[in-house]
Amino acid sequence: MPLWWPLLLASMLFGIGVYGVLARRNAVLVLMGVELMLNAVNINLVAFDAAFRDVLHGGQTLALFTIVIAAAEIGLALAIVLLVFRSHGHIDVDRLRDLADRDRLDLPEPRGAERGVR
Repeated sequence: MPLWWPLLLASMLFGIGVYGVLARRNAVLVLMGVELMLNAVNINLVAFDAAFRDVLHGGQTLALFTIVIAAAEIGLALAIVLLVFRSHGHIDVDRLRDLADRDRLDLPEPRGAERGVR
């Protein structure tokens, strides 16, 4: 099999993943886009490993590490999405403004400020 077939498939998957991350507002669909991008990277790693006939199978090893990292990432991200849904009632990432930077923060006064001590 020519090398450009898996590379073409991986580039198409990566493009769909980038579109999913940039164009979607639903947090679950954004996470699915990230997973598509990671799977495209895995296809590239395994394709180059098979094409160069690596004795140590470095591409396959890196693909396994990527799969483990993706599993940990999706577990943590889904926990965050569930927490946001419970607290806000939606998972629309454009409507979430509680985590954004604000010009004025409502922080308590430092100790000693009421007595004039700095």
